[in-house]
Amino acid sequence: MELLEQRILSDGKVLPGGILRVDNFLNHQIDTALLYEMAKEFYRLFGGEGVNKILTIEASGIAIAAVTGVVFGCPMVFAKKSKTKNLSDRVWAAEVESFTHGNKNTVLVSRDYLHAGDRVLIIDDFLATGAALIGLKSLCEQAGAEVVGAGIAIEKRFQGGGDALRAAGLRVESLARIVEMTDDGLRFG
Repeated sequence: MELLEQRILSDGKVLPGGILRVDNFLNHQIDTALLYEMAKEFYRLFGGEGVNKILTIEASGIAIAAVTGVVFGCPMVFAKKSKTKNLSDRVWAAEVESFTHGNKNTVLVSRDYLHAGDRVLIIDDFLATGAALIGLKSLCEQAGAEVVGAGIAIEKRFQGGGDALRAAGLRVESLARIVEMTDDGLRFG
């Protein structure tokens, strides 16, 4: 998506260690008009798949997923990274390693919100190694829900997660695909 790529080039910052900082428009301060355009693109890509749930992981995927849920006209569910007092023990759970944070979390979704027969579109801001998508897909499989695909804002293709997931049969559509990222800049492809 050219609009997103241009925004990454103009406002993103490449940090050492393979980190792309886009928090000034995508996941801390949020350009809601940009998110709306991204959601419409996800709808163009997946609108014919009968999606009835949008699933993401907290926290930075929530804004994109929520706007996507509005465009699809369906609920958005997010996997929590910790058990809270208001969450029952009836949960689907999967372990997910975070590339950005360098840790592992057991992510949880209440069994009240993810069911057999649901047609789920996973939405996230970044795809690097694919660990988050694998964990979210596992939650859906536990529930008996069908994952129709994954919509990603920014894929770091040089980290291989997207290619591995596609090879395993998951439909992954990324709006911006970075094939090379160095301290001097990045290249899409």
